[in-house]
Amino acid sequence: MSRWSVIIPVKPAALGKSRLRGGVPGHAHEDLARAFALDTISAALACPVVGAVVVVTDDPVLRTATDGGVRIVGDPPAGDSLHPVRDLNHSVRHGELTLHGPRAALTADLPALGPADLAAALTAAARHPRSFVADAAGTGTVLLASAGPLQPLFGAGSAGAHAGSGAVPLPGTWASLRQDVDTPADLAAAIRLGVGRHTAAVLAGL
Repeated sequence: MSRWSVIIPVKPAALGKSRLRGGVPGHAHEDLARAFALDTISAALACPVVGAVVVVTDDPVLRTATDGGVRIVGDPPAGDSLHPVRDLNHSVRHGELTLHGPRAALTADLPALGPADLAAALTAAARHPRSFVADAAGTGTVLLASAGPLQPLFGAGSAGAHAGSGAVPLPGTWASLRQDVDTPADLAAAIRLGVGRHTAAVLAGL
C-alpha cells in the first residue's frame, strides 16, 4: 500500500486553543498553540508510513517555522460556494484537493505524539475504507483516515459524527495520539506522557 499523506489543519495561533487561554500567562498561549502544531508536524514527518505532510494554515509564523519536507497550503477565504464556513473541515477539504491515494487528517494539538503510535494507527486504518481515532475523552476525533475523500466532520461530538457517517472507530490504545490538548488538565496529561521539543521549550520559559 502507498504511504499516507497527512493533512494537519492549523488555526492562526491567536484564534486557536481558546479553552486553554488563561491556563498559561500572557503571550505564552500563542507560543504554546504553535509549539503543539510544530510537535505534531515533527511527529508526522518522522512516521515511517507517512509519505507527505500537508499543513493548511494562515498563521504567519508557522508558514516559515515548519521543518523541511512540509507542504504549506493557505486557507482559502470563507464565503464562497465551496467553503461557506471557515473551520477545520473546510481546511481539511482544501488540503486534500490535490491528493491521491490514502490520506489522513490529524489535529494539530498533539504535543506528545509519538511516530510509533501514529504509524500503528495508520497501519490499522489501512484495513478499512474510512476510519478514525477518538481522543482521550472519547468524544472528539484526533485522526480521520480514508482511502479516498475524507468527508471530515470535526467539531463538537466529532467521534459520534464520524461513526454515524460510516467511519470505523479504531480501538488501539495509542496514548500519545489520543492525548489532544484543549484544557490545562489535558496539557498536564500530555506533559506526563512526554511532550515534544517545541512544547518543552515554551514550557521551560514559563
